Amino acid sequence: MNQPRKIIHVDMDAFYASVEQRDDPGLKGRPIAVGHGSRRGVVAAASYEARAFGVRSAMASMTALRKCPELIFVRPRFEVYRAVSRQIRTIFADYTPLIEPLSIDEAYLDVTENLRGIPTATATVSEIRARIVAETQLTASAGISYCKFLAKLASDQNKPNGQFVVTPANAATFIEALPIGKFHGVGPVTAEKMNRLGIFTGADLKRQPLAFLREHFGKAGFWYYDIARGEDDRPVMPDRPRKSSGSETTFTEDLTNPAAIEAQIAEQADDVWAWCAKAHSYGRCVTVKIKYADFRIVTRSRTFNAPVESRDALQDICRALVRTVYPLTTGVRLVGVTVSHFEDADPAQLDLGLPMP
Repeated sequence: MNQPRKIIHVDMDAFYASVEQRDDPGLKGRPIAVGHGSRRGVVAAASYEARAFGVRSAMASMTALRKCPELIFVRPRFEVYRAVSRQIRTIFADYTPLIEPLSIDEAYLDVTENLRGIPTATATVSEIRARIVAETQLTASAGISYCKFLAKLASDQNKPNGQFVVTPANAATFIEALPIGKFHGVGPVTAEKMNRLGIFTGADLKRQPLAFLREHFGKAGFWYYDIARGEDDRPVMPDRPRKSSGSETTFTEDLTNPAAIEAQIAEQADDVWAWCAKAHSYGRCVTVKIKYADFRIVTRSRTFNAPVESRDALQDICRALVRTVYPLTTGVRLVGVTVSHFEDADPAQLDLGLPMP
């Protein structure tokens, strides 16, 4: 098996409110809300002192004041928050180029191979958090795990100003004990629906067959089935020019027929080619991904001297790659196609695989 990835989710603590308390010492230790205290106002962010009274972001200002009559409203200064966010992003970049911002105050980092050569993700994020404090006088919390889903959950465990690790060894125990409402991607409405179906914890979710989850939650059922088992293959996607285009699908039933598998591979190749043609980006490397019924994942790739020149050629390459895993010893639950090593090309010089008028 490949070495587990080292994924960090960094989340600034009460970011807007903490910036205001930093810049105005008179606000330190006091319940403040960033926003407007008018009748139609809304809380953009609340300090931890205000949260102790039940004040939350997106809450109506009048409701917040009823919960905390001593609440102090501070007008937002978004230009300041953006400048601090850029400062923090610069710190991240000293450790890895694989940074995926989620918002102005949180991001994923892949530090599997970090630029400082620090051997563990725990030590890496400890150093990052210490630098954030030293350079911005603000605190951050962090989660560390082998996938984005668990790193995101972990960052909530020791807030504020803490960090938490979910390892492959303790992931199952962590997930099974977690209330379903704490799962990232399960909102209040979905959590209520799951509760009606007898799903209250990660353990309850894990007990549900895929067919049951598909029946009640549609395509999202695949996601819930995977995360209940700690399965999340999503890479950290840096905010930079796209270097690949991919498409994959998970089947409602495992496939064992080669013809059916190859038909699905051709469909994924069509999706990828449509993006390539639209973006005028054509790749030299083709990768096919196969996930088996037992959750093993294999990939097959081929790199060429020139970009793949047509949709039909891409389909043929993908079929040839998937045939290298035959004969099958178990069913296939997912297939995917990715094209990478892009080169800009004149579309007039390529056969786009489209019908002639």
